[in-house]
Amino acid sequence: MPPSGDQATIGKGLVIKGEITGSESLFIDGKVEGSINLPGNRVTVGAHGQVSAGMAICITAREIVVMGKVHGNVSASDRVDIRAEGALTGDVTAARISIEDGAFFKGGIDIRKTDAGVSSKSESEGPGIRAASGADSAKRI
Repeated sequence: MPPSGDQATIGKGLVIKGEITGSESLFIDGKVEGSINLPGNRVTVGAHGQVSAGMAICITAREIVVMGKVHGNVSASDRVDIRAEGALTGDVTAARISIEDGAFFKGGIDIRKTDAGVSSKSESEGPGIRAASGADSAKRI
C-alpha cells in the first residue's frame, strides 16, 4: 500500500532511533526504535516496517494500521487494524480494533468510547480483554 497525499514515508533502508512527533500521517517501511506521537493522524506500519519501544507506549495516533511488526503498546483515538501479515506484541487502547485472520497479536485490549473518552472497563474490573492461548500465551487469529 503506497503512501499518498499528506503522508510522510520512512523507507525500507532507514533506521530511526528516538521520538517522532508531527502533524501528518506516516507510512513506515523501515525500522523505528522509539515512540511515535501523531495524534489526529494515521500511522501505517508497512509489510517491511518494524516499530519497537519496549513495552512503553510505542505509537499514539488517530488510526494505526499494522502490516509489519510492532513491539510495544499502541493507543488510537479511533481504530487499530492488524492485517493478516501483521504482528503486534503489546497492549492496545482504541475505540475500535480489527484483527484479520492470520494476524499475530499478543497483549491486552482496552476499548474506549470515542464520544466520552471513557474506558469500557473500570479499574475495579481488572485487566482488559486478554488474547492468549498456547504455551507462550500468544494468539494467532
